[in-house]
Amino acid sequence: MPDSQPTLTQQLHTVAYELHGNCYLNITSRCTLRCDFCPKHNRTWEVQSYDLHLEHEPTTGEVIEAMGDPRGYKEIVFCGLGEPTQRLDVLLEIAAYVKQYDIPVRINTDGLANLLYHRDITGEMATVVDKLSISMNAQNEELYIRHTRPKLDGAFDAMLAFSACAKDAGMNVSMTAIDGLKGVDIPACERITERIGVDFRRRVLDEVG
Repeated sequence: MPDSQPTLTQQLHTVAYELHGNCYLNITSRCTLRCDFCPKHNRTWEVQSYDLHLEHEPTTGEVIEAMGDPRGYKEIVFCGLGEPTQRLDVLLEIAAYVKQYDIPVRINTDGLANLLYHRDITGEMATVVDKLSISMNAQNEELYIRHTRPKLDGAFDAMLAFSACAKDAGMNVSMTAIDGLKGVDIPACERITERIGVDFRRRVLDEVG
């Protein structure tokens, strides 16, 4: 007798997950980077006991159903083990839905959306997104390429430019770098963010979530 099909709830168990009083939305496994420190490139899809491997990319409706009532959370955060802006239309649809409830929306991103889409999309994002956390990861292009292994040329400069555009579009921008990655100079990274005029947050290697 064949196995029964999983229920919708079982299919969606990795799509929405709760941490720190926030609801995190995992909408894709695709990414513009292949970071050497990312769990999925180190034989695990687990973050804080959640298995973030997706059987399929969820639709807008599936994500909203998995999230439930957004009013129960401090923030709705687009963050999984992929780059959420890879699905920009779906992201913006979900963010617009959340904003009806006046709940802050944040995207954790690699900052390469403008490079990916060949245009500045920060104005579109700013209509429904409040905050961006952008992974800078290194203070120069050489180290950035070594640790993040980008699929697109010019990624480091594009990430910095995107951060400035996002700030100018009116979003609250924080850039992050990981303390413990070989060669990464945390004070130098912070100085870059000061020049751009955005916030900085130090992360720690192997502390995910």
